[in-house]
Amino acid sequence: MVPEESTRKVVEYFKKNLKKGYTVESLRWALINQGYSRLHVQNAIEKVNKDLSEKAPVLKEKPVIKYEIIDEHDNPIKIKKPWWRKVFG
Repeated sequence: MVPEESTRKVVEYFKKNLKKGYTVESLRWALINQGYSRLHVQNAIEKVNKDLSEKAPVLKEKPVIKYEIIDEHDNPIKIKKPWWRKVFG
């Protein structure tokens, strides 16, 4: 069993370096190459994901993505439905 102090240090390592822009995979392999067990690293990743998801803001409204196709004169172009959509709804 891995000591709690060691797990806390690995979790803090992940949080600090994720903020710097490193990927989870690159951090995972850096720790494994330093001698940490894969299980220890995986447990730390799960703890980091749990901690970060608790801090993430909750979206109250689903975002709406709108797009428009325009021609060379900046006029919008109406998109026709494909024939199969007309037939099958």
